[in-house]
Amino acid sequence: MTVVSVLNYKGGVGKTTLTANIGAELASRGKSILLIDLDPQASLTFSFYEPEVWEKSLAYERTIQQWFGSLLNQPTADPLHQYVVTPPAVNRIVQANGGRLDLIASHLDLVDVDLEFAHRLGGATFSHVSPNFLRLHRSLRDALDAPAFDAYDLIMIDCPPNFTMTTRTAVVASDYLVVPAKPDYLSTLGFDYLRRRLSMLITEYNKAVSSPAEQINPIMLGIVFTMIQYGGAEPIIAQRGYLERPTRIEVPRFDQTLRDSKTLFGPSSEDGIPAVLRDGGNEIAQFELQQIASELYAKVRN
Repeated sequence: MTVVSVLNYKGGVGKTTLTANIGAELASRGKSILLIDLDPQASLTFSFYEPEVWEKSLAYERTIQQWFGSLLNQPTADPLHQYVVTPPAVNRIVQANGGRLDLIASHLDLVDVDLEFAHRLGGATFSHVSPNFLRLHRSLRDALDAPAFDAYDLIMIDCPPNFTMTTRTAVVASDYLVVPAKPDYLSTLGFDYLRRRLSMLITEYNKAVSSPAEQINPIMLGIVFTMIQYGGAEPIIAQRGYLERPTRIEVPRFDQTLRDSKTLFGPSSEDGIPAVLRDGGNEIAQFELQQIASELYAKVRN
C-alpha cells in the first residue's frame, strides 16, 4: 500500500482532475485504489457523487469531517475504514477489469476542523513542543496503517490549496508527493515556498518522534504541468519558460503534461465517471491522462 498526496498552494491547477482521473485509470487496469478528499470544496467527492446524493447519503455520517470529529472529541478515533464508500457509476466500469475505486468523501464544513486543530495545538504555528503535536499530525498515518487498507495498491489524497493541519496530516501519511501546476507566474512562484514548508514540517515532525524508525521522508515525485495551451505542435511561447522552471530550481517534473480542456477542467461530471474513462471524450487528453497515470505508477513502484 502506497500513499501519494496531491498538493499545491495555488488552487485551480488541476489537483482534483489529476487525482480523480489517475485513480480511475489505474482502477480500470485492475488496481485497487482509494481516493481521500481533504479539500473542503469537495470537488473530488462531487466527481463521483451528485450533490443531492452526497447530501442524502454521505454528508452527515460518511465523510472525513466526521472521522476528524471522532479524533478530536473521543479518546480513540473511529476506524477510518468505516468511512470508505464505493462510487457506483465508475465501479461498474472498472470492476469489469478486476479493479476497484473507493473514496473517503469530503464535507463543505471541513474548514472548521482546521480551526479546531489549531486550538488543540495552541495556535496556528503548530509547534512541535505541543503535547498534541504528534497525535494530531500522525492521525491519518496511524489510521491508514490499519489492516483494512492493506489491500489497496495505491491511496491518493487530494489536499486543499493551503498548508494547514489537514494538509499536514496528509504529508505525514504520505510516501510520495505530486504537485500539479499551470505554466504561469503564480502557479510556479510557490514551488520554492512549498518545498521549504515541506522541509520544515518533516524536520519538526522528525524531532518530535522518539526513534528513527518513526521518522518520515515523503519523496517528491515531481511537478505535473496542466492546462497546457498549444500553438500547433508546441506549447505557446508564453508558457515555455515556465515549463523549464523546475529544472532550474532542481525540482523533478513529470515528462507527460496535460493540455487545457474545458471538458477536463470544467465543472465535475454529472455521471460520476472521470473523463479518462468516458466514451466520446477528448482522445488526446485521455491519452495524456493515461500516460501520467503510467508515469506515476512506475515512479512509486521503482
